[in-house]
Amino acid sequence: MKIAIAGKKTATENYVRYVDSAGMEPLVTLNLGEIAICDALILPGGGDITPAFFGEKNRGSRNIDTELDILQFQALDLCIRERKPVLGICKGMQIINVGLGGTIVQDLKSAGIHKYRDGDQYHATVVESESWLYDLCGSPVTVNSAHHQSIGKTGAGLRVIQYCEADGCPEALAHESLPILGVQWHPERLNISRAKFSGGTVLTYFASLALSSRR
Repeated sequence: MKIAIAGKKTATENYVRYVDSAGMEPLVTLNLGEIAICDALILPGGGDITPAFFGEKNRGSRNIDTELDILQFQALDLCIRERKPVLGICKGMQIINVGLGGTIVQDLKSAGIHKYRDGDQYHATVVESESWLYDLCGSPVTVNSAHHQSIGKTGAGLRVIQYCEADGCPEALAHESLPILGVQWHPERLNISRAKFSGGTVLTYFASLALSSRR
């Protein structure tokens, strides 16, 4: 199984190792033709999305790469058209949300709970029952964060299925009819001893969606 990672090779090493560890073939690419022949797509973490894409001026966004945003939105659109599974991680979840018409909170007042400080921040979350994530880890569950933004208005067809216990920040999404998943945290580097579950389970579930889409 080949998994496309829509990013730059210099910034996606963790995601390559993540896919490799599950016995799947990672392909880091921003080429739509290459993405089209893959079984599924990961939209990785990174900087912030250009605010113009969700109709706002810059109010705290940083590390913006507009060209990368455009290519990632195009990759998402391709997978939606072809009903390929998509997993968005951190910025990737936000790309999914904006790509489907949602918005971003550009600088959380409670960012201290979530932003990277000499490592990821670990915090408690609540997972909605009858969701793909609840089946993997139950609720409540501890996850790792490294962000200062969050989704605002949810995009079309999306449902928040996990949120931070302390401030209500959305931590995971599911699409109501498409094989599209998003997590605001980082399963590719989740510390199993702190979280009490493996981030690899997310990738295993994602791979099962890719297998189902082949049939």
